[in-house]
Amino acid sequence: MQHIGELLLSVLPKERIKTRLIDLVAYASDAGFYHLQPKAVVQPVSVDEVITLFQFSLKYQIPLTFRTGGTSLSGQSITDGILVDLSQYWDKVVVENEGKQVRVQPGVIGAKVNHTLQGYGKKMGPDPSSINSAMMGGILSNNSSGMCCGVKHNSYHTTKYIRFVLPNGLVFSTEHQQDYPRFKEECPAIYQQIIDLKAQITADETIRNFIRAKYQTKNTVGYSVNAFIDYDEPLDILAHLLIGAEGTLGFIAEAVLETLDDYKEKSTSLLYFPDIYEACKAIIPLTVSGAEAVELMDRASLRSIEHIKGVPDILKSLPESASALLIEYQANTQEDLQLKINQFFVLVPDLKLLNSAEFTNDPYQQDFLWKLRKGMFPSVGAVRASGSTVILEDIAVPVVHLGDAISDLQVLFKQYQYENAIIFGHAKDGNIHFVVTQSFNTPEEIKRYDSFLKDVVNLVIHKYQGTLKAEHGTGRNMVPFVATEWGEDIYQVMKALKELIDPQNLLNPGVIINANKQAHIQHLKDLPSVEEEVDKCMECGYCEYICPSRNITLTPRQRIVVRRELVNLRDKREYQKHQELLQQFQYDGMDTCAVDGLCATACPVEINTGDLIKRLRRESHNRFANNTALWVAKNFALAETFAGLGVKVGEGFNAAFGKSSMRNFTQAIKKQIPSFPLWSNQLKSTGKTAIFKQKEDLSGVVYAPTCISRTMGGSVEKGKKNIISTMAAISEKAGLSFIIPEEIDGLCCGQIFSSKGYQDAYQYTSNKTIEKLWAATDGGRLPVMLDISSCTYTLQGCRRVLTEANKLKFDALKIIDSIDYIADYIIPRLNNINKKRNIVLHPVCSLKKMGLQQKFIKVAQFFADEVTVPFSAGCCGMAGDRGFLFPELTASATLPEAQEVNACGTFDGYYSSGKTCEIAISEAVGHNYESIVYLVDECLGE
Repeated sequence: MQHIGELLLSVLPKERIKTRLIDLVAYASDAGFYHLQPKAVVQPVSVDEVITLFQFSLKYQIPLTFRTGGTSLSGQSITDGILVDLSQYWDKVVVENEGKQVRVQPGVIGAKVNHTLQGYGKKMGPDPSSINSAMMGGILSNNSSGMCCGVKHNSYHTTKYIRFVLPNGLVFSTEHQQDYPRFKEECPAIYQQIIDLKAQITADETIRNFIRAKYQTKNTVGYSVNAFIDYDEPLDILAHLLIGAEGTLGFIAEAVLETLDDYKEKSTSLLYFPDIYEACKAIIPLTVSGAEAVELMDRASLRSIEHIKGVPDILKSLPESASALLIEYQANTQEDLQLKINQFFVLVPDLKLLNSAEFTNDPYQQDFLWKLRKGMFPSVGAVRASGSTVILEDIAVPVVHLGDAISDLQVLFKQYQYENAIIFGHAKDGNIHFVVTQSFNTPEEIKRYDSFLKDVVNLVIHKYQGTLKAEHGTGRNMVPFVATEWGEDIYQVMKALKELIDPQNLLNPGVIINANKQAHIQHLKDLPSVEEEVDKCMECGYCEYICPSRNITLTPRQRIVVRRELVNLRDKREYQKHQELLQQFQYDGMDTCAVDGLCATACPVEINTGDLIKRLRRESHNRFANNTALWVAKNFALAETFAGLGVKVGEGFNAAFGKSSMRNFTQAIKKQIPSFPLWSNQLKSTGKTAIFKQKEDLSGVVYAPTCISRTMGGSVEKGKKNIISTMAAISEKAGLSFIIPEEIDGLCCGQIFSSKGYQDAYQYTSNKTIEKLWAATDGGRLPVMLDISSCTYTLQGCRRVLTEANKLKFDALKIIDSIDYIADYIIPRLNNINKKRNIVLHPVCSLKKMGLQQKFIKVAQFFADEVTVPFSAGCCGMAGDRGFLFPELTASATLPEAQEVNACGTFDGYYSSGKTCEIAISEAVGHNYESIVYLVDECLGE
């Protein structure tokens, strides 16, 4: 048979077929602890292409598995067949019926759906903890629920219409009435069998009542057989069977969900109890009092987050038996919210609390508390022993038995020596998650897990009549126990359904229906010890949505997966594959990583894959390269002169031969020499700048214009001053003055060396800069302000490479960003300003990492009536100069944000706080982004 990649060319274009070794390795893992390497990864863009994939699968008998965010935990989004990646081209979200409904495609992130609904005061029902990275395809196919939605507002109950493709290639939608008779006509066997299965279920009162009882608690084991009771039309039944089917019955191309009110007012509190029983006793009273969320955390889970900056001090001093409940009340008005909180305080005398209840209405503090709760699973994974696997189980029992069930689980933990096991979950629904860690590198370890899991099954099903999977889907982990939970009669209904819809068993085989009773202990993921950054990662995928290279090469998770496979191949002595993968990793993993570090802000354990890549770059440099970089650092004033001259030459070239001639010229060179930088028409030389001297009554700061501002700080808009002169203008208008240090030429934050891994050059530059700033600020008496946020962030983080003497100087310095300067120095002095009507912002990565994004927005709101921050605003991929060297990275990274901005129409201004980032986003959007300093200047007038 031909190579699968060649065969797939009859279905899809080459650029959307991935068969390189690095692609197959990168997509072989999801958030679960199973591993299968696909034969190919494909990216269809339309329903028609999906239909041809079904036909291809049938013709060549190669299974298909559909995947979106890859955050599933039970092995349902991996395959050794063809993996159909929907994360890139299926991201449509449309609000309908004044916000009462929302239309989604499978590749849109859940958080984006809620962001789109925000303006209508609505949200979707499912609210899984992974909502910032999980996509709607998985949310629907796993019948996700979450923190607040309970059993009434999960995916199954809030899905109004579904458009889907069956394995036979036929497409139906429950939104179109004509599809109901068409389904009967075109799929007569399926139509009739669904009628027969419904009759079989409804005729047996015992089975019918059993199904009803099972769905009184959260339950995602097997197929959603409640559809046979809830609906009469076979098309409706089939459509709702697809919810929670984990992609084993068909492809959900689009869905319309009914939305819920998103309460404006919220109040959150973390309550501590002496033991798990006391916490569980409080669940029902808290629920009755109106709490929307009641999240349980045992002592071990609290211990897993003690290290996170900002956690309450009490966490570290809690007794060993303690537990906590994170509760939240919600309402549309403050008055209604206060009534609910008053109901809580009526309960307080009956609650055995270790602390006085304190509620917060601060959105940022609330987000932090929820981040702690949502990050518990990966946090535990980060502290596991190197080489071991994280296993997250997900059960539900009646709330009245929750305390006893937890106690029994803890006995099993001790019996099977899971010393670091933790328990947390949605206590309001009797739904708890427990996490254990272990390796699978010996038969004894596999046997231990097998025996433990079977005891859990027995405990949950037979002792407490609960469910084995409340939220996370059956997957591979619980597939041997579906019949145990449901009984043989209902299991046979599920089995018949799979055989009816997918008779060739080509759609995500091995998931939900599987005769192999050992499926849960096969295809286990191997996690070898690699390096510190890699070993902490448990591949949850929370980082992926924020990565600038996600749609062009690899994500942070995938970079780590590849690093692990390199070790596996080396250990297996598969040297040819190892070399092939290593070569492919150079571009995909190293060259196109922006090393922006935003992945650390999304990661529950703050793994910075950018730091990993910097270190790998550092290790790859030879002595000559390091010495050359060090020479440049020592002669940076000269390098700066040449850079400024280069910008001027480019401008002159354009002036002589046409606006885009320099870009076309460098593009032609780049085709022959890929490492040659590409010119941008956004480049503008700084020109002349006055040097401002200190006044005797100085009340401002020391201003250190960055090397970028000194060489390319001009504005592309005619008549505008450069950034340095504009900074001087706003200071003067506010009655402030500043000084620019003498010998400013050659001063640099060191980012250009740090990001490329030139450690000696970075260390030299950082020490030299700190010494000069120490002198310029009178020994740290005056703050020093930088005009590009990434430079501010780099300088603020340079302490680790300083000499001991310079560390003391650094500690005395106050290094602030231009955003701090405007907010803390300029704005307090202003009275009358001319506000702009509406503006849009691009918050650069460094603002997010410094915690200045909200300050940036507040500054903008002071000078504009309406401020828009795109949901998809993220790293532009410029990474200093990387966007000039790899322009395809910035083009891919900025595309979602550009589409979102342009869909809103035009704005009165486009602002950011970093020149190179402004270059990238300006080219993407087609409008000129500039420093927010210009907004201030324009609003202050002459």
